[in-house]
Amino acid sequence: MWLTNSSIGRKLVMSLTGAFLVLFVTFHVLMNAVAIFWPSAYNVVCEFLGANWYALVGTVVLAAGFLLHIIYAIWLTIQNRNARGGDRYAVVSKPAQVEWSSQNMLVLGFVVIAFIAIHLIQFWAKMQLAEITGNLATFSTPCGHEMPLPPAAGTLFLQMAFGQVWTLPVYLVGLVALWFHMTHGFWSMFQSCGWNNQLWIPRLKKIANWWTTIVIGLFAIEAVVFTVQANNEAYLKCPELQGQYMEMMQKHVAENLPACPMGEDVVMVDVEEPCCGGCSEDKGECCGKCEGEKSGDCCSEAAQDCCGGCSQNEENTNN
Repeated sequence: MWLTNSSIGRKLVMSLTGAFLVLFVTFHVLMNAVAIFWPSAYNVVCEFLGANWYALVGTVVLAAGFLLHIIYAIWLTIQNRNARGGDRYAVVSKPAQVEWSSQNMLVLGFVVIAFIAIHLIQFWAKMQLAEITGNLATFSTPCGHEMPLPPAAGTLFLQMAFGQVWTLPVYLVGLVALWFHMTHGFWSMFQSCGWNNQLWIPRLKKIANWWTTIVIGLFAIEAVVFTVQANNEAYLKCPELQGQYMEMMQKHVAENLPACPMGEDVVMVDVEEPCCGGCSEDKGECCGKCEGEKSGDCCSEAAQDCCGGCSQNEENTNN
C-alpha cells in the first residue's frame, strides 16, 4: 500500500493527521474560553462531552489520529537518517532557510507528548475515563468526609490542576514547544500535499505563524487566568457553581445508592451542606432517609455513607 510503502504516502498521512490535530487544538482553545466567560456553561459542555457514545467515538478517532501521527513521525525520521547514512555525523553548515523547528521536530514532538500526558492525567483521566470506569476522583470536605468529584464538574478540575504551583510553568513550556511544532507543521502539511511553489509557501508560512500564535497565545492567557482563579478559589466560592456541584453530586449518589431490602429505592432529600451537619431529629440534615414506616436497615446504608452514625437516630425516628 503506497500510504505505508512510499515516503510520499507516509508524509501524506502525517499531513492529514496533523491537519486534524490542528483543528482539534483550535476547538479546544475555544472550549476553554467558555470556562473564563461562563464557567457554569463550561460544566454543561463537559457533561455533553462526557461518556456519551458520540464523545467516545470522537475520543477514539482523535486518539487514533494522534497515534498515527506519532508512529509516522518516528518512521519518517528513521527513514531520513538511514538515507543520509554517515553524512549525519559530518560537520556541515546548515542552510539559513532551514528553520530551527524543522531541524528539531521530533524533539519538540516528544516535549509536546509529555505535556499532553500531564494534561490527560489532570483532566481526561478524572472526567471521561472516570465516568467510564466508575472510579471517580474524590476530595476531602472540611468535616473530613471523602466526597466523589462529578466527572462533568470541569471547573472543579481546573481548581485542582491550576491550584498546583507547578502547573502553570509546565503548561507554558509545553505551549512554547507546541508553538514551534505547529508553526512548522502547519505549512509543511500543505507542502507535503503538493501545494509547493514560491508564491504560496511564503504565504502559508505567514498564515501558520499568525494562526498558531493566536491559538497558543489564547491557551497561555487561559492558563494564567485559570491559575489566578484557582488561587482565589473562585471555582469553589461561586454560588452558581456550588449549586451546580451539589446537583451533580446528588444525581451521582441517587444513581449509585443501593436499593432498599423491600425493593424500594432510597429517597434523597434536598440539602445545602450534605454530610457535615450530623443527624437531626427530623433527619433533615442526613444525606439519605427512608419514607414511611420502613425498617432502619435501608436507612442506615444511605445515612452511614454520608453522615456516619445516623442509623440509630433513623431507627428511633421510624419507631
